[in-house]
Amino acid sequence: MTTRPVTSGGNNTDKRFSRKPLPRQDDITNLRRNLVIIALSVGAFGIGVTEFVAMGLLPYIADDFGRSEAQSGAVISMYALGVVVGAPLITVLTGSVPRRRMLLILMTAFTIGNAATVWAGSLGSFGAVMVSRFIAGFPHGAYFSVAALVAASLAAPGKRGRAVAMSGMGLSVATVAGVPAAQALGHQFGWRAAFLMVAIIGVAALLSLWFVVPHMNRMPKTRPIEELGALATPQVWFTVAMGTIGFGGMFCVYTYITWTMTEVAGFPENLIWIVLMAYGIGMIIGTYAGGWVADRVGEWGIVWTFVAMIIALVSFYFTSQNSVAAIINFGVIGFLGSVLVPNLQTRLMDVAGRAQTLAAALNQAALNMANAGGAALGGALIAAGLGYRAPALGGAVLALAAILVTIPAIALRRRSDRAQTTLNAH
Repeated sequence: MTTRPVTSGGNNTDKRFSRKPLPRQDDITNLRRNLVIIALSVGAFGIGVTEFVAMGLLPYIADDFGRSEAQSGAVISMYALGVVVGAPLITVLTGSVPRRRMLLILMTAFTIGNAATVWAGSLGSFGAVMVSRFIAGFPHGAYFSVAALVAASLAAPGKRGRAVAMSGMGLSVATVAGVPAAQALGHQFGWRAAFLMVAIIGVAALLSLWFVVPHMNRMPKTRPIEELGALATPQVWFTVAMGTIGFGGMFCVYTYITWTMTEVAGFPENLIWIVLMAYGIGMIIGTYAGGWVADRVGEWGIVWTFVAMIIALVSFYFTSQNSVAAIINFGVIGFLGSVLVPNLQTRLMDVAGRAQTLAAALNQAALNMANAGGAALGGALIAAGLGYRAPALGGAVLALAAILVTIPAIALRRRSDRAQTTLNAH
């Protein structure tokens, strides 16, 4: 494979990050394309572990600091808040930064943030842990947005949805392998050990990205004003609302799954990793299926996924007293949530015009607003004395509300497209 100096895209300075010149985006081979997807997924794996393992470790965090379920759930919300704030802010202000360099910066920040959680926990201060989780979440959304754009830019014709889905596959794999392992580590050695594991994964991701990601010379720079242009597009806000509302149902259940399984289903606490693994298997299958749906079905696939989500959440409410049925339903919920992600991501890319980076970041912000909102709603229902099954019904209501947003959004977009076609014809 030949290499040559980059003459476009302003990426010449990226050479200082590698010992020898990397190939340009134009020169990439199928093997290198696959290696890039794997490297992006390693980063997604680390992010998936830190995002989801905290939910399984909430009882330990609560006991360590003498907090209630709802109070300890704020650890989840603070991480999500970091994502919501960081994703659009970073992407708007860094549109001129080469995408390879941006990936390296974001993964470095992610690694430092999780190491800070370990340090903050050792101080014995719940407030310090909250701040560290906000810091750890800050680069999360921007990483996924840049990774999705890199994957889409390198994708073969007709495989954009699959490429976007596979770039985030590491997050799904994390729920099968990383989260249960971190959960077991936290159970055995204390919850801080799980976040130390995340920091180590972050170092591995950083090295992977450094050595395999090419110069993205065909990805145009953008100015803040161009990125902010996405905020003036109603369809962008419709899509953000779909993710924020509909995805919240999943987090209503996931955030409190340890208490639900132990208190309602009578499942052994030391075997919670099995429950998380079932969810992760669902996510892996759902991520792959989501890419197929995005490429073949289009935006109506979002509606049908929300319908299926309602059925799964209501089923979880009625079957959560049986551990086997609850685990199966929980896996289905993970599957459906993962189907949604690439579909919402590609829809945002389609409606955002030139503001592609911000659009991708807004999807991550939406999903993490759903994270925070779902955790808050579930905690409120439990605090109201409705029991650990109640969050499932709260999540079903959120999925129904998302359908009421999605159908009008699709109808308005179709009407606008027809009007534009008619105008062009004349």
